[in-house]
Amino acid sequence: MRLFQLPSSRSRHPLARALSLVVGIAVLGVMLVFGLVVAGVLLVGGGLWLALRQWNRARAVGRATPAAAARPQVLEGDFVVLHEGRPAAR
Repeated sequence: MRLFQLPSSRSRHPLARALSLVVGIAVLGVMLVFGLVVAGVLLVGGGLWLALRQWNRARAVGRATPAAAARPQVLEGDFVVLHEGRPAAR
């Protein structure tokens, strides 16, 4: 007699084991397909969003006045070195 025995939820019947293997593979397949569908929707949605944003920017540039279009798009500013010292060793 054994003193310690783990409770086993696995069936000893070969047909039940085969059926549980097939069901497990089917569940993994459904999860894979669902993940691919979600990834495809995100990819297509992101592409459409970027295309719409680019189209709106192109329209805004087309509507700009000639004087505003001739001005350079540069921000003027002062820069200050915050930290001087030896360069970090690599």
